[in-house]
Amino acid sequence: MTAGRDARASAGEVAEALGDVAALDGFFVLRTGVAEDGPTAPGRGGRLTAECFTGLARQVTDRYATDEARIGVSIAHLGLAARLWSPVLACTLIHGIVPDLSTLEWIDGGPAVRLAHPAGRRVAQVPRLADAVYEEVIAALAAVESDLGVKVAPRLLDGNIASALVGSAAVLLRARPDLRTALTALTTELLGRGRLVGTGRITGPALTFRRRSCCLYYRTPGGGKCGDCCLND
Repeated sequence: MTAGRDARASAGEVAEALGDVAALDGFFVLRTGVAEDGPTAPGRGGRLTAECFTGLARQVTDRYATDEARIGVSIAHLGLAARLWSPVLACTLIHGIVPDLSTLEWIDGGPAVRLAHPAGRRVAQVPRLADAVYEEVIAALAAVESDLGVKVAPRLLDGNIASALVGSAAVLLRARPDLRTALTALTTELLGRGRLVGTGRITGPALTFRRRSCCLYYRTPGGGKCGDCCLND
């Protein structure tokens, strides 16, 4: 550890970093702090749990007018993964801080999330950066995957996580092309970790991607195929 430099970033530093990257795109917004009116009422928000997530998934199922519950679960899961990868990647590479996602909570029962107690580690003090980033995001997603209420193929969920990772990285690359080398390296390393192994491959310098599973969006009324879908082959 570097002398005189704590491995933990202060709450203020993490909140400031997250506030800065929020300007990049809507999915990079990760608000911080507890709700102004105290603990969130049941059914309107709360910690990232499987119970809260299934409520969100039902909303997505209804929005897309499908009778397949697994489609709503998959699309909601993909969206949540993007909301986690985006600010984490940006904070890591722009501000040198890996946010601690252990106090994530829903905001008013919708898809947006908030970090109730901002905390994080300094990149310079993290021995294996890809492992640290991977573990934060995967742990948060595992909390909502523990009881989805409907059977969804595990590799579909893994593919969602990979698709969200590379999609978030591509958006960040367009906003900050100066990060290309570090961003491409980190994204590639993450695809070689745990659940992401074998989920797909990067197909071009703009971080285009081809996944090996399908998020099921094409099964919604009027739905088409995503740009990285395996069914495009």
